[in-house]
Amino acid sequence: MPTWAWVLIAVAVVVLLAAAVWVWAARRRTEHLRARFGPEYDRAVQSADGRRGGEAELVAREERHEQFELRPLSAPARDRYLESWRVVQAQFVDDPRGAVASADSMIQSVMRDCGYPVEDFDQRASDLSVDHAHVAEHYREGHRLATESAHGDDSTEDLRHAMQHYRALFEELVDSSGNATDSTNDPPRVSAGKES
Repeated sequence: MPTWAWVLIAVAVVVLLAAAVWVWAARRRTEHLRARFGPEYDRAVQSADGRRGGEAELVAREERHEQFELRPLSAPARDRYLESWRVVQAQFVDDPRGAVASADSMIQSVMRDCGYPVEDFDQRASDLSVDHAHVAEHYREGHRLATESAHGDDSTEDLRHAMQHYRALFEELVDSSGNATDSTNDPPRVSAGKES
């Protein structure tokens, strides 16, 4: 066989190997992102109108997240937030709209104390999704309901749902600060219009 034929075969093998490595790497990246972001993966792909764009967005979130100096809440800060949450939930009985606004503000304070930037809501939700993907949608929905409440487009049931969404995120942030929540420190649940 002539030398040029061997060279052509070698080039073809290298191209096939490179393509196989590229496909393998793309699958690994997809698996990693799906595992890390869960339902947030599908949301990113859908909002970017495709897998490639959605995955690029999620990789950018990871890279931005690496720049943060995240830290757990101190034990006194954690206890202070747990007590504040109890007060906000009790406030819900007499002032549901005010309680939701307080919960929204408290989430931002907890995030700030943990080291997250908090200037822009959409960016906060994206940043949060890197470590807390399964509650990022709770944050978005709670914030949407809180925004509607601020404009007067709400019902007590909507406000109750907003509190439930904020509670899921609050618990995640406080629990992930390195201290397991024991049953004596659990904030009471919000029920339809009254504390339980």
